[in-house]
Amino acid sequence: MSISWGYSPKIEKYIPLADFPADKYLIIARQAIENLGWSLSHVSESGLIAYTPISFQSYSEEVSVRIHGNFAVVKSECVGIQMWFNDYGKNDLNLEKFFHEFEYVQYHLQNIWDESLATFHALIATQDDTYFEKAPLTAKNKIKNILYLFFPQEGYLVTPILIILNVLYFGFTLLFISVVLKLRAEDSLIPEVITNAYLNIGANNRELVLEGQYWRLITHQFVHLGLSHLFFNMYALVYIGLMVEHKLGSLKFLITYLLSGICGGLVSLIFHKYGFMAGASGAIMGVFGAFMALILSKAFEKNANKSLLISTILVTAIMLLNGINGKVDNSAHIGGLISGFVICYVIFNEKLWRWKITTNWQYGLTGIIVLIFSAIVLIFTPNYQNRKFYKLQFQFEQNSFDFNKVYSIPYDLSKAEKVKTIEQYGIRLWQKNKQIVAEMNKLKLEEKESYRRGFDGKITNLAIKISSLLRKEYLEESSKYRYEIEQLTNEVNIIRGEAGSSEYKW
Repeated sequence: MSISWGYSPKIEKYIPLADFPADKYLIIARQAIENLGWSLSHVSESGLIAYTPISFQSYSEEVSVRIHGNFAVVKSECVGIQMWFNDYGKNDLNLEKFFHEFEYVQYHLQNIWDESLATFHALIATQDDTYFEKAPLTAKNKIKNILYLFFPQEGYLVTPILIILNVLYFGFTLLFISVVLKLRAEDSLIPEVITNAYLNIGANNRELVLEGQYWRLITHQFVHLGLSHLFFNMYALVYIGLMVEHKLGSLKFLITYLLSGICGGLVSLIFHKYGFMAGASGAIMGVFGAFMALILSKAFEKNANKSLLISTILVTAIMLLNGINGKVDNSAHIGGLISGFVICYVIFNEKLWRWKITTNWQYGLTGIIVLIFSAIVLIFTPNYQNRKFYKLQFQFEQNSFDFNKVYSIPYDLSKAEKVKTIEQYGIRLWQKNKQIVAEMNKLKLEEKESYRRGFDGKITNLAIKISSLLRKEYLEESSKYRYEIEQLTNEVNIIRGEAGSSEYKW
């Protein structure tokens, strides 16, 4: 058993016909396929197409026989995405079964050729001989080698452009991250540096989008976090792009892709309060949703529809189940999948329910649906400004740490120098913290952060009193304020302990 490898594993056999009539070859092939229990999808003068049944070993392969000059090209090709990029020998087994059954049928039909030929020619006279140019896997046949995946052509125009843009932007991302890490090599908060770097190149983030940076809903679709992230997304895009773009049309395909990515990004905002989100998977799942809409809209022949629907559902389920591990943004996947289905159903069908709609109405209605959904998410998703809060909190803690300098003033300093130190690292510093707390009070925060903000405000008020008493103590060269200072200091340390921030005790 031979195993076939590739992004869409297949096996082709070129059978020389010599003096054997092409129509007789197709008659035998058709009967062999029917004997094997495969679903015949199309038969015409130029060939035939069939689909194998769904089983535990297979979620269908397309078996075709095409007449090219004096050759019959017999091919078995996987319909769905193959894990590990091989067909597990399914295509080779299909052709082995076909040729074995072909010999059997050829022997038993030899006495009834005239009747079979008449029936066959009556049938093909009613068939569309151009169907091969419309079949689900048609665009795949244009991909001769891996370089063709990057070459725009009719029926496969937008997909390679999107692949090229994603690859180029990934190269830019690697360069940008490398430069940032080199410049911030001494920074101890590397995760924060990387997060900020991805945000600077367009990653998705709830706080920033809700503040008006809506462009992130598009740019995040081109940001990838690693080579495997990029590779598997582009692999899925190639597969689904080849299946959908030639049927949907390049413009509608692009609209579906981008709008699904936007909707997936919006759903991601609902479920991710913190951090950043990136990747093309939401948009790609949108195209999977569009493929399902095409199938349910009967865009392909009946038997093809059935095989394509089952295989696509299985592939989609695998992709969604893979997201359960928590490392994949399944919310964007589901949001993209559903929105892609709805968008494609609207822009592909000329009739919705009982109403017939024109192309302009298709585009207009699609835009209205996306705008309404976007407005609902953006209006009703709470904008907790935690990122700004933690940035202010970091400044607050740094100032709090610097305040410790007032407790270690050298005894040999003059009174003026001691007072200056108190003013610099005490009074002025806590006035800055008071301004920071004022900025914090403007932010919309969750309960935990809001609770911490309240503690910071209490600490600031107490620290200002301590600084003022220390200044008086040095100005008057007296220790009469010492007990009050110690009491206030203990109160501050108790508050910091309750707030879970006892790192800088005074």
